[in-house]
Amino acid sequence: MEAKKNYHDEQNKLNTVRMRNVLEELPPFCKQYFRGIENNTSSRTRLAYAYDIRVFFEYMHKNNSFCSKMEIRDFPLSILDRITREDLEEYMEYISYYQKDDREITNDEKGKSRKLSALRSFYNYFYQAELIEKNPAALIHMPKLHQKEIVRLDADEVAILLDQVEDGTSLTKSQQKYHEKTKLRDTALLTLLLGTGIRVSECVGLDLEDVDFKNNGIKIRRKGGYEAVVYFGDEVEQALQDYLQQRNHVIPLSGHEHALFLSMQNRRITVRAVENLVKKYASNVTTLKKITPHKLRSTYGTSLYKETGDIYLVADVLGHKDVNTTKKHYAAIEDERRRKAANIVKLREP
Repeated sequence: MEAKKNYHDEQNKLNTVRMRNVLEELPPFCKQYFRGIENNTSSRTRLAYAYDIRVFFEYMHKNNSFCSKMEIRDFPLSILDRITREDLEEYMEYISYYQKDDREITNDEKGKSRKLSALRSFYNYFYQAELIEKNPAALIHMPKLHQKEIVRLDADEVAILLDQVEDGTSLTKSQQKYHEKTKLRDTALLTLLLGTGIRVSECVGLDLEDVDFKNNGIKIRRKGGYEAVVYFGDEVEQALQDYLQQRNHVIPLSGHEHALFLSMQNRRITVRAVENLVKKYASNVTTLKKITPHKLRSTYGTSLYKETGDIYLVADVLGHKDVNTTKKHYAAIEDERRRKAANIVKLREP
């Protein structure tokens, strides 16, 4: 009997293959770094770092007189000591906007911070191992991240969104052709996201066996690889039950038999497909807000916090390892609650 293919393990394999391909383009000493951070990072993080370090070396090869004398693959480890703080500052300015393979690429504050984080980790590894003498990446200030307002759906917008998923009247004629086949799946998927706040990657990774109707819970794989059980309410239960009646009559493609949510091709639905279906339905609800699966997660977190006022519960349910992450996201609501508190206590009877 063929072993069950776990979605997250398959993703890790895919990331590993991609990682090996990127490493073929990088100097050999990079392999030592990625082996060194393997136990403390996910395959996805390492792959992102590899892409970022590749961009850095491509820039240096093109713009640094010493680095341009040899191919990137031939860079020795000692080249890191030849790269100055000024080189790194110019690189940070460069990644704001550059062109590659006829594509225009931009990085906002968040993108630049991630690329600098990758470089800091990279340099720090070799500096702490006493394999290089200087650590100019540590001298570069992180870009100031301006706090963005959290985009979320209001209660009436959530109701309108789910109504639209069920009736499909606002869809285009071409979209309506497929709506009858997908509406139960789409209703279950969006109700689950809005009713639990799970991440889109956690959602697409769900297997049939991960749903427990006896306890109304789902078993998910969190960021970092650990498993957790998230509980759902009656609305989510009903939407899942309705979808599963249809799902049980579908014959999935080989290797996708366990997947809870299937695509039109009877494969496990992808993150990109979920992003597209959220965009499709949400664009008819609001044009002012750019709604993504993560915004549905924010919508759930906001509703839960408003109902309970328990930031630690919200952090736990959303799978935030640090409650300060949660506080940062919901600071505006906290301030609103504090303002209300100012008028709750009466010093004198009117």
